[in-house]
Amino acid sequence: MPHANVKKTQRLDPRGPLVFDIRTLGPASARSESRTVPAPAHLGSGLVRVPEGAELELDAQLEEVSGGVLVTATVTAPLAGECARCLDEFTSSTQVRFQELYAEEPGGSGDDGYLLDGDLLDLEPALRDALVLELPLSPLCDQECAGLCSVCGIRLADAEPG
Repeated sequence: MPHANVKKTQRLDPRGPLVFDIRTLGPASARSESRTVPAPAHLGSGLVRVPEGAELELDAQLEEVSGGVLVTATVTAPLAGECARCLDEFTSSTQVRFQELYAEEPGGSGDDGYLLDGDLLDLEPALRDALVLELPLSPLCDQECAGLCSVCGIRLADAEPG
C-alpha cells in the first residue's frame, strides 16, 4: 500500500540514495538513470528478505507528464532466506519492474498515490511496495528440495536410502 497519506514533518534529503531531483525535467521530457544503492532496512517478509545495506541495481526512467512524474523502474536485488521445506539458509536474487505516478498534488494520482516533495521524488516507498509484494511466501533453496523427514527430521537430500 503506498505511503502518500503519511504526513512528512521534514523535507527529503536530496542526497538520499533513492531520492531523485526532477528539476532538470522539462515539459514532456524524460531521462534515464542507473544507480547502485544500499538496500533500506526491513525489506522483506516471512522467510525471505533483502539484506540491509546489500547492493540494489536500479534502472529508472523519469518522465514529466501532466500533473506529475511517471517513474518506470527495474530493480535487481539479492535475497537471503530460509527454505520453507528444509529450513536451510539460502541466497538468490530477484528482479522487479514497476511503474508509478508521482503527483504534484494530493489526489492527482488517486487517493493512495505517491506525491512529489517539491522538486524531489523519493523512490523508496514505491520500491519497497513493489519488491516486498514480489517476494515468495514459501521460498525454496532449490525447486527440487525434498524437505525434511517427517519421522526423524533429517534433510531428505542428506538421508541415506530407506
